[in-house]
Amino acid sequence: MKKGKSYFLNRLDWYIIGKILSTFVVAILLIVLIIVIIDLSQKIDDFIDHRAPLKAIVFDYYLNLAPFYVNTLGHLFFFISIVYVTSRLTSRCEIVSILASGISFRRMLRPFIFSSIIVGLFGLYLANFLIPQLNVKKYDFEAKYYRNTYVNLQYNIHIQNAKDKQVYVQRFDNVTSCGFLFTQETFKGNKIVEKITANTITYDSVKDNWMMRDYTIRTIDGKKESLTKGFEMPIDIKLRPLDFNMKLFKVDVLDFNGINKTIERERMKGTNKVPNLMLEKYQRLLNPIAYIILTVIGVTLSCKKKRGGMGLNLASGIGLAFSLILVMKVTATWATNGNMPPLLSVVIPLILYTIIAIWLLIKAPK
Repeated sequence: MKKGKSYFLNRLDWYIIGKILSTFVVAILLIVLIIVIIDLSQKIDDFIDHRAPLKAIVFDYYLNLAPFYVNTLGHLFFFISIVYVTSRLTSRCEIVSILASGISFRRMLRPFIFSSIIVGLFGLYLANFLIPQLNVKKYDFEAKYYRNTYVNLQYNIHIQNAKDKQVYVQRFDNVTSCGFLFTQETFKGNKIVEKITANTITYDSVKDNWMMRDYTIRTIDGKKESLTKGFEMPIDIKLRPLDFNMKLFKVDVLDFNGINKTIERERMKGTNKVPNLMLEKYQRLLNPIAYIILTVIGVTLSCKKKRGGMGLNLASGIGLAFSLILVMKVTATWATNGNMPPLLSVVIPLILYTIIAIWLLIKAPK
């Protein structure tokens, strides 16, 4: 570095960044490959029974499944990469040389933090945009070649599809996308102003609308009433077949925009899915911050030479990383099964381990 010039990242920084990212990529790809092989060995009989093509297994299933494993295991294996690279630098006295040259410990952290931001942004993109799109293809493959179609056993399904409208079906068949004994009531204040009933209501995926059969429309205007009957008529109920399939509701197929729209729709319908949706939204947005927190913890734990060497650093570091993941799971359970606000359940582990990271940073060699 030339005197009088200040570079945000110099050659040494890029050297460390390259080591971290290459170690992380190799580690995460190896573990994903192992998981895929194990998963394939368990499902191969089902694939053969359903005559799944090899091309579909590779490109429609496992290629779409791999990013999910990368995102799920990303925190742990990035942390292991940080500990590994830092321990290697420490064992070769490179950390001591860097600090002895007049570079502060906080300045030395810069390439590590920069690496964590890169991986965190990539995880943000995976969780909010790429993985939901790939999950749609993965579920389509499973429905065709692996899992049997779910049979909806729910009865007497009530859904508020607008502020002044309530929909009811006695039963919904998700195979034919058909609801039986359909009713839609429109309210004005506390009074019903319109009641539509039909023997069946069927969703047409090509036209993207619903069709009533054997319907009756009863309109009430004060003391006046009118009755209209017919055999078949389209109707817009602002719902999709998935809305009637409570057990088929999958959050992981919703991207960032989709999850926001679904939260608004579920609030309007008055369902109990809103806390889970809010929890998923905040986890996707805030959990990438854990990459930075774990990076600070990993570097501060591994920058001192210890008798146990790299093995002791890895053991203590992995223990802390697992404890963070455990605390995240516990607080998420409190949000779904208790009364803890979803945002608070996501923030608490991050704040707790940020305090730990700051304490270790204070204790780190200067």
